[in-house]
Order: sequence, then structure tokens, then C-alpha cells
Amino acid sequence: MNGNVIVGQSGGPTAVINSSLAGVFRTAMDRGAKKVYGMRFGIQGLLDEMYVDLSDYIKNELDIEILKRTPSAFLGTCRYKLPAIHENQDIYEKIFEILNKLNIECFIYIGGNDSMDTIKKLSDYAILTGQTQKFVGVPKTIDNDLALTDHTPGYGSAAKYIATSIKEVIRDGNGFSYKKQLVTVIEIMGRNAGWLTGSAALAKGEDCEGVDLIYLPEVPFETEEFLKEVRALLAQKSTVFIAISEGIRMADGTYVSEAGGGSDYVDAFGHKQLTGSATYLASLINHEIGCKTRAVEFSSLQRSASHLASRVDINEAFMVGGAAVKAADEGDSGKMVVIDRVSDDPYQSATGVYDVHKIANGEKLVPRNWINEKGNYVTEDFIDYVRPLIQGDYPCVMVNGLPRHLYLK
Repeated sequence: MNGNVIVGQSGGPTAVINSSLAGVFRTAMDRGAKKVYGMRFGIQGLLDEMYVDLSDYIKNELDIEILKRTPSAFLGTCRYKLPAIHENQDIYEKIFEILNKLNIECFIYIGGNDSMDTIKKLSDYAILTGQTQKFVGVPKTIDNDLALTDHTPGYGSAAKYIATSIKEVIRDGNGFSYKKQLVTVIEIMGRNAGWLTGSAALAKGEDCEGVDLIYLPEVPFETEEFLKEVRALLAQKSTVFIAISEGIRMADGTYVSEAGGGSDYVDAFGHKQLTGSATYLASLINHEIGCKTRAVEFSSLQRSASHLASRVDINEAFMVGGAAVKAADEGDSGKMVVIDRVSDDPYQSATGVYDVHKIANGEKLVPRNWINEKGNYVTEDFIDYVRPLIQGDYPCVMVNGLPRHLYLK
């Protein structure tokens, strides 16, 4: 490698996004990069020439290990949509002016669907204008909805947190069930894909009955059928636990969260903020059935709980970060690194590289045959798919009883 590397993070963070950043830094330095720059707040920050030399912050192996265990986006993130090339070439000229000034050879972007759109547009512009930089995407999203990759870094740790927390919520709820009925509705992230919510099924085991119902956005939600299921369960038991995706919606496309008021906020990519589905359904149950209800939202905890990260997830996040640098250094551009599942028993994975044009702006949904016929639970195939991804622990570096993180001052 003769030039420099620049790396950015975009979209919602995960518990292991910085492990990918550590993989980029380590591999770039090992392959002879003179400098590894970090974009502050993704491509949006780069447009304002906000970047740092990562060597000023990552000075030794301990820093790399702490970074791998640090949640959120170390560099800061953004939700910024680049315009189409023909709509505003000035923005692209400015970006490449900055890249050339920094002698950038490889541009690495860690993110999900929208971030891969950025890689696609920049690589297309480079080809169109004869620029020599290589552009490679690193997958990241707790939603697990990127096409062509078996799964995405961040998903396994979020699934581990969700299953663990649900076991604890169930234990708490059962402790209050004497002579009264309680229905707990747990809202989990997932706009159009129910991968995260489906992981609630992992809570079931020898020491836990697990959740009773699971509703994913892949199947239209029917309010009357939902209430019928809850009534039937309450006729058999005193506590009922339900996991729902924040993005569940009616047959006409109306989000359940909108029935409860929801939010008017829409991001740069046209995504409406979804919140309040659990609160609405808990209130509906209370009104229609008359029992005590609770609404639980894990919210940002499910993507930031690095203290409960999966070892498999952290290691794979580091692996794909390094693989992206290797691919770019060897001439790949307009590509995204993917994870290929080699075997389940024992679980093994490897990296591949695919054309980002076949990934950007796509969406991988939970297969319908991995959801039961009624649409209110997942099948064993789903559980077998996700269980290997939550395995192993990655102990925090503890200082004064609390995890130590690496951060930009």
C-alpha cells in the first residue's frame, strides 16, 4: 500500500461497530498505510473536512482491545444521503478534492443499506471521472437486513442482549403474578425486517418458558386476531409475554405505532421514526381485556450493550474490517465484504466480496417459512440460524468497577 486510508462510520451504531474500525486500522497499518484517517460523523463530516489521524488515539494493542469493546460509533456517525451524481456534481468534486489532498488510496465505509449506497455512488463517480481511489463497504447493522451476506456484524450481540433481557423481564413479571394477570408487550427494533424480534425466541430454555407470541413486520398484523390470542393465553396462565417489532403494520400498510400517535420525524432517507407500538398495544389490551399491562422498549440499549457482546460477533466485525482493507489494497472497488457461513456445527465463517450495486438499497427479510403459519412465532430454522451468532463472551476492560471505553475528546 503506497497511500493513505480513510474510514468512516454511518447509520445506527452497534455494540461491535468499533471492532470493525479496529480491524480496518490494524490491517491498514500492517499493509503499509502511511496514515489511517477517520472521518468525523461520516461522509457529512468529511464534506466539512472533519477528520482525525487515528494513530493519535490508537497507540498500542491495549487501545485496540478497548476499541473493540467500545459501543456506539467512535468516530461519530450520520444519516446523510448523497445526491445522484447528475443532480449535484459539486459535492462529489469537493469530496474527491479532499481525498486527493489527503493522498487517499482506500476509502472504507462501515454501515448498512444506506451506507452502501454511498459506496456505490462514490465508486461510480471515481470510474466516471478517472479517479484512482478504491471504495469498499464494511457491513454493519443490528437489523441484519443486508443482502448477500449470511448475517451482519452487530446482529449477534443485539440478539444476545434481547434474549438475555427478555429472560430477565420474564423473571421479573412472574414474580408479580400472584392472584393477578399481567401482559407484558416488549418492543424491539426492526422497521421492515424482523430478525431482531425473532431472536426473542432464544429466551426459551430449561430455566425459562420464553415469550408466548412474536410478531414480525413480514406478516400483516391483525388487531382482532391479536386480542383473541391474548385472551386464549390468559385463560391458561396468569402472565403473558409478547415480543413485537417496532415496524409491525396492518394489511393496509399503516404502522401500529401510528395508531398510538407515533412520531412525525423522517430522516434523510425517508425513514419515519417508529416508536410507541408496545405502549399502544398494552393500552389496547388493558382497555379491551381489563388486565394489568406493561410496555417495555429496549430502544438504544439493544445496539449499545457492549458489556453483553457476543465473542463471535466481535471477532467477525474485526474480520470484515480487515477484509475490506485487503480487498481495496488488492484493487477491488464498488464492493462490500460479506460473511459466508461455512458450517453450523462447529460454527465457522469466512469473508467474501460482492458487488455493492447488488446490495445497496436492498433489504433482506425473514423468510416466510421461518415464521409459523399463524404469523405469531418463529420456526426452529430461524432459531438454528441465529443461535451460533450469540455464542461466547468478550469481557470488558474494567476500571473502578465499570467498563473502560476509548473515545474522542
